[in-house]
Amino acid sequence: MPFVRQLLAALRMMLVLTLVLGVLYPALVWGLVRGVARDQADGSLTTRDGQVIGSSLLGQAVTDPALFHPRPSVNEYAGGVSGGSNLAESSQDQATAVAERRAAYAEIAVGEPTGDALTASASGLDPHISPAFAKAQVTRVAAAAGLDRSVVARLVEDHTAGRQLGFLGEPRVNVLELNLALRDLKRPGTIKP
Repeated sequence: MPFVRQLLAALRMMLVLTLVLGVLYPALVWGLVRGVARDQADGSLTTRDGQVIGSSLLGQAVTDPALFHPRPSVNEYAGGVSGGSNLAESSQDQATAVAERRAAYAEIAVGEPTGDALTASASGLDPHISPAFAKAQVTRVAAAAGLDRSVVARLVEDHTAGRQLGFLGEPRVNVLELNLALRDLKRPGTIKP
């Protein structure tokens, strides 16, 4: 009989822990997050005219010459396969990829390529580029969009975020947000001196 008592006690404990850790705790965390950080809990979705057009947390492929281009992605920005290439700097495949990206850079930007213009992020989904990479694209974007270069350069400055908490990370520009601001700027009557 001691075995049966132990078995029943173990089953009761399993049911209690399943309820507490598998139902109540996740529901509590979900409720708190929904109440405190609803936008982040929903994926930081960006909408225009009632349509979801992306997430400010995920990069998107851009080919339009009148828009800023993101950093390269090893997985074409497919969220289901997030991850880097894991290729070493000495790998021939990595050297080939960097050479191809260097050639592509010459078509979209001016000056010496920045590191983020030649290499993909660890997730392959990074929505940010460095301010230097954004500034290197200003001439092309301004010409293709039919805007004054100084207006587009100011837009980059306005959308450059500093280090988090003043010391974490690097300054960055969210490409989706910058391109949306650029599109808003191109609408008639929205260009400000």
